[in-house]
Amino acid sequence: MSEQTTQNTFNSVNLISLVYNWRKQLIIVGCASAIISIIASFLITPKYKSEVIMFPTQTSSISKALLNENNTGKEDILKFGEEEEAEQMLQILNSDYIRSRICNKYKLMKHYDIDAKDKFRNTLLFKEYEENISFERTEFMSVKVTVMDKNPQMAADITNDIAALVDSVKNDMQHERARQGLKIVELALFAQRDYIKSIEDSLNKLRKLGINDYETQSQAFNEQYALAISKNNTAGIKSLEQKLDILSTYGGAYVSLREKLQHEINQLSIVKSKYEQARIDAEQSLTSKFIVNRAFKAEKKSYPIRWLIVTVSVFSSLILALLAILLIENIKDVKLSKA
Repeated sequence: MSEQTTQNTFNSVNLISLVYNWRKQLIIVGCASAIISIIASFLITPKYKSEVIMFPTQTSSISKALLNENNTGKEDILKFGEEEEAEQMLQILNSDYIRSRICNKYKLMKHYDIDAKDKFRNTLLFKEYEENISFERTEFMSVKVTVMDKNPQMAADITNDIAALVDSVKNDMQHERARQGLKIVELALFAQRDYIKSIEDSLNKLRKLGINDYETQSQAFNEQYALAISKNNTAGIKSLEQKLDILSTYGGAYVSLREKLQHEINQLSIVKSKYEQARIDAEQSLTSKFIVNRAFKAEKKSYPIRWLIVTVSVFSSLILALLAILLIENIKDVKLSKA
């Protein structure tokens, strides 16, 4: 162990001695690297950063959130979304629809100096888009939209437009499905109304036969029939027998249709309620996000960071120069040993 420590100390001393002997060359390399990196950093086009931070909402159905009597609070329109909603928002932000809208509105192909006749123009455009526009979920379950651009005002405008398009994309998708649901419920509503109308028509035919209230009429006719028999009223007995015969023949159907009518009217009320909910979901919209910070025109550039470029460049060049010096010295030692 003592021998190894001595060896390490010797190597460290040799390295320090080597750096000292080559100090002029290293200083020249460091200065040259600093000058070149400074010039290069000024040739890089500066970019400005704009950000929007937003929380997704948890509400997906307006009618359930506002009109449902059995709402347990899960559909609260004021409640922030969680991980699932944040992931859904990220998928929407990465959609082709938003990318196409932004590229077309701001003419990004021309803005990024991409030749419109290039065979791979779309590939180049999408690559530039992904390099300058990014989306990420924060640790607080919010979503951050970041845009870098050489034009600070355009960076802010693109960021705010992307945030606004989230509502458009989500509402379009939900409305398309809601309209399909509305059509289904509408057909069910019309069919229910037609069915009720057919029951009412059947009841009207029975009413024309003289059946208006089976229970009341049956009781009254039986009382009058008994009274007519006790008075030996032949004409009355014959008339009441005809009425009782009609009641006995059609009374059961009347009661059945009457109860069925009431049941179907109750069902119509349920279907109508669902129709109103579906209509609201198909026609109305709510924002799907809470904006925490809106983007604004940046006053200072965010890229490039010149001091970092110079520091990394100088450090890297010195390391490479030191490796080259070690190689040269090792070659010298090999030649001396052979000599």
